[in-house]
Amino acid sequence: MINNTRFIFITGGVVSSLGKGLASASLAALLKARGFKVRLRKLDPYLNVDPGTMSPMQHGEVFVTEDGAETDLDLGHYERFTGVDAKIGDNVTTGKIYSTLLQKERKGDYLGGTVQVIPHVTNLIKEFILKDTKDVDFVLCEIGGTVGDIEGLPFYEAIRQLSYEIGHARSIFIHLTLVPYVASARELKTKPTQHSVKELRSIGIQPDILLCRADREIPKKELQKIALFCNLKPEDVIPALDVKTIYQAPIAYHEKGLDMQVLKAFGIEDAKEPDLSVWNKIVANINNPQREVKIAIVGKYIKLRDAYKSITESFVHAGIDTNTKVKIKWINSRLLTEENIEEKMQDIKGILVPGGFGIDGIEGKILAINYARTHNIPFFGICFGMQLALIEIARSLCKLEDASSGEFGECAHPVIDLMTAWQKDQATETRTATNDLGGTMRLGSYPCNLVKDTMAEKIYAKSNITERHRHRYEVNLNYKTNFEKVGVVFAGMSPDGNLTEIIELKNHKFFVAVQFHPELKSRPFSPHPIFCAFVRACYE
Repeated sequence: MINNTRFIFITGGVVSSLGKGLASASLAALLKARGFKVRLRKLDPYLNVDPGTMSPMQHGEVFVTEDGAETDLDLGHYERFTGVDAKIGDNVTTGKIYSTLLQKERKGDYLGGTVQVIPHVTNLIKEFILKDTKDVDFVLCEIGGTVGDIEGLPFYEAIRQLSYEIGHARSIFIHLTLVPYVASARELKTKPTQHSVKELRSIGIQPDILLCRADREIPKKELQKIALFCNLKPEDVIPALDVKTIYQAPIAYHEKGLDMQVLKAFGIEDAKEPDLSVWNKIVANINNPQREVKIAIVGKYIKLRDAYKSITESFVHAGIDTNTKVKIKWINSRLLTEENIEEKMQDIKGILVPGGFGIDGIEGKILAINYARTHNIPFFGICFGMQLALIEIARSLCKLEDASSGEFGECAHPVIDLMTAWQKDQATETRTATNDLGGTMRLGSYPCNLVKDTMAEKIYAKSNITERHRHRYEVNLNYKTNFEKVGVVFAGMSPDGNLTEIIELKNHKFFVAVQFHPELKSRPFSPHPIFCAFVRACYE
């Protein structure tokens, strides 16, 4: 039984990376601004069980939920635009579906029957879509990839079946396409959109609303042409034009009537007007900063900036809060050397070293940390960045020249090492070096106690916090005394005192590093306090 929950299925055509995630998040934000309860879900057709073991260079960052799911980065957009925490059940892949299917088959759940894509795979997809939705007004389901992709066919078939089963009064389809401008012809072309809708209709789905991505205004006659060829009313063909900042997207979609047409499609006529004052204020602050500051992000995945998507968005949020435009200088840690670091760090007011995995590129990151420490430049380390900060301090100040991490192999001083067991919610969690990579990390939300009178306590203005994690290795507290002797402050610890969460450095303008990922909880209307404090330290 799924009560009166309504379902919105968002698909994409022509090319990938058109902004389905942003469109979904923006629509959800508009519906929430009208007083509705929303839930967003992402259905990814690739065969990986989850993005956890996928290269950031291929797929961008892995977004981690409060309950410890490793998910697609679009769930980050969902949370940032709605303030609604995603859950472990809000992202599914073909790999996860087939993994469940094969487990059921091995247990004999199908009673010896032939297991097929239809109905068995499609049934599991429908179960995923419907699960845990009874207290929600709208569930928005984004289908990854592009219509026509062979791996996406079971998902399209599943949403076609589900729409038929629950009825058109409770489900609609939104299709996002591209209307490209051909410079030689000096005109926008509607044919790709026509073909994309034709492809969608060939598998039994007629879109109710079209979102047409374009880099310029689409003439009315072209919109009417699209409506005619795609079997839609002209008001259901909505331009989705480029905006200066992604946080302008909800405003732009509202001005084009997206939320109104969605409500009309569901026969809802008495909904209140959305309060978009918070979005107007956010956009005004972004477009009218009082100052500018340049901050270096020293990482090894910088060829694909989406690998650090939540970090860059957190700087935007901190900029909103401090009336500052944060300009990011991307520095490839693999190419950073003692010979070029002075040149690379010219005009830099702050250095951030983000998370990562593996030995490749670490020496460049350690070099950047040393530069920030010795030149009294504000430094912010995140996850792996905190571990490397302690390795740099161990080598330079504690005189433990062979200090390193157990992640990189055996060494004389493993100041970072594999923690085999820890407490969470009065239970013991364990891991070993031989576990599957996708199942051995400390994932999701964990509590942290802040030490009184530390910078961390002043930043948070409270003594107990919770933050999200994604890592395998921990600080080796056998070296805690060594670190404290050279000015390291263990400013945040797990409640049992066994896991280091935040470190600071005395006698430094701003040297803060954290084991967790604060960027995962930052929102445009609720910026993360550490990012705000770091930006202030940079411009002061």
